Amino acid sequence: MKPLGKAAPFRHLGGLMRLKNCFSLTTLILATLLPAAAPASDKPNFVFILVDDLGKEDLGIEGSTFYETPHIDALGERSLRFERGYSACQVCSPSRAAIQTGKSPVRTGITDFISIKATNQPENWPKNTPLLPAAYSTRLALEEITIAEALQQHDYRTFFAGKWHLGDDGFTPEDQGYEENQGGYHFGTPPGGYHSPYNNPKLTNGEPGEELPVRLGRETADFIQRKAEADEPFFAMLSFYSVHGPIQCSEERFKKFQAKAEKMGLTKRTEPRFKMDRTQEVRQVQDHPVYAGMMAALDDAVGLVLDALEESGAADNTVVIFTSDNGGVSSGDGYATSALPMRGSKGRQWEGGIRQPYYIYWPGVTNGGTTDTLATGMDFYPTILEIAGLEAMPDQHLDGISLVPELKGTSLPPRPLFWHYPHYGNQGGEPSAMMMDGDWKLVTYFEDGRNELYHLGNDLEEQFNVAAQHPLRVREMETSVKTWQATVGAKFPTENPKFDAAMREKQLSQLEAEGNPKREKEHANFLNPDYTPARGWGDQPRASKTKD
Repeated sequence: MKPLGKAAPFRHLGGLMRLKNCFSLTTLILATLLPAAAPASDKPNFVFILVDDLGKEDLGIEGSTFYETPHIDALGERSLRFERGYSACQVCSPSRAAIQTGKSPVRTGITDFISIKATNQPENWPKNTPLLPAAYSTRLALEEITIAEALQQHDYRTFFAGKWHLGDDGFTPEDQGYEENQGGYHFGTPPGGYHSPYNNPKLTNGEPGEELPVRLGRETADFIQRKAEADEPFFAMLSFYSVHGPIQCSEERFKKFQAKAEKMGLTKRTEPRFKMDRTQEVRQVQDHPVYAGMMAALDDAVGLVLDALEESGAADNTVVIFTSDNGGVSSGDGYATSALPMRGSKGRQWEGGIRQPYYIYWPGVTNGGTTDTLATGMDFYPTILEIAGLEAMPDQHLDGISLVPELKGTSLPPRPLFWHYPHYGNQGGEPSAMMMDGDWKLVTYFEDGRNELYHLGNDLEEQFNVAAQHPLRVREMETSVKTWQATVGAKFPTENPKFDAAMREKQLSQLEAEGNPKREKEHANFLNPDYTPARGWGDQPRASKTKD
């Protein structure tokens, strides 16, 4: 696999398919709601690449000097890159539901990651916090017409590989418009880790030690080859489990990046790798060689898919979309990467949690470049429909707009974006709502009603809360947020009767006193050339305890 050179012709796909296994009456009703079909000869194919927990700053094209992502970078060079492309939520399941439906997570009812044991539902909440999180749905409703179903109704063949995390039996990809499914079910993290055996009921085991992302890339490449050979339009969604925890890679990849860290002087760092930011310690540097190995495996898998498009002859007629479901993990989970210069990370309300790589490559239309136009996860659905030559479905993708004008070089009118997260993130995020209006960003906290106002054009790092200097703007934006919340039927957290304020202060003080030193020691060890995971390299890895 070679990274595509800047002058390479890189082609693309466009398509999707199917609809749920419904009875005839439901099918008839849906048929009246779905868009009219375009002529078969005009149907592009689509490959949608969704990465889990990938930070925008984790890519070479975005400025990372430690991680290596040549295939993704080559894709980005041909895409229109939305510099202000955002996920619909700072955690995974809500963002994924938004992509599938074109609706805000609040409308789908999935506003937090779907916990297998439901520990983040209010009745089971175990943490000492002022509020109890709001209840949320644990399945993507079958009544939703997913993007796969919309395309499938017009003869697109549909395929899903990787992480689903939108429901258990009866609500998996096969039930939501995907004809083929390799590895997608209700778990949010790979139960067997990132090497075979996978312990995944939706994915057969490979040879011992086989890398999960590479396997998913091969399955996707095989689907592309088969459908291209049959001359059938297709929609393939490659939804990586990578780079979610557990943080694992092969010994060979580790050694490469440990040596690179030494060469770059990263093993001699004297400044702290972590600092406290209100509720959690946060990583300040990209120097984790195991995570770098995971990034390399991810990039190799993307290369397999791009190669398959070229080799099958489908590249010239295939649209490729690349994005992440939320920010990288700088605090909580594996503490594996850094989002700097952006503040925060996955699970948190700042830019590091919601601003994503957001690339769309449309052969013959995009030719590289960037735009500052606001875009969000709900926009993919109507954009795909318009590229496919299908009518819009405004009753389905209520909260998204088509980005086709922007892709063709015509600026879209400005619009606000909204977020509503009535939960506590595992990574230190606080229950809050957000509004983006141009460069202005308002964060309203549910615990005490306080507001933070940032001007991102002047303060990407979100270090200067200027709410006191702009009271009128705060009031206007806060009113807009409340109006939007009422429109979408937002649920709110409630008071926690068991909350102990004194204990909370003690817990935070203890975290700052003990958490940072513990984290520093742990992560310095990852840079030791003799580092070996607890269960060895390439064995059946330890399954993550986190199911988000």
